[in-house]
Amino acid sequence: MQLQLWIGAAGAAVIAVVSGLGEHRRRERKRIDDVGFVPWQFLQVMAMLGAVILASVALNLR
Repeated sequence: MQLQLWIGAAGAAVIAVVSGLGEHRRRERKRIDDVGFVPWQFLQVMAMLGAVILASVALNLR
């Protein structure tokens, strides 16, 4: 059970990093009129929240 929580926390952290890269690419785009449809900041915050919660639960199961 604890290993599954750690794997989930690591997966959420990876999603947060990928979302951060997506937000960076969106901010630095050359053509400002090209709009995006993915809310990168929201995804990054939710992924980090999920990673913290999963890691916290995994630590409390010891």
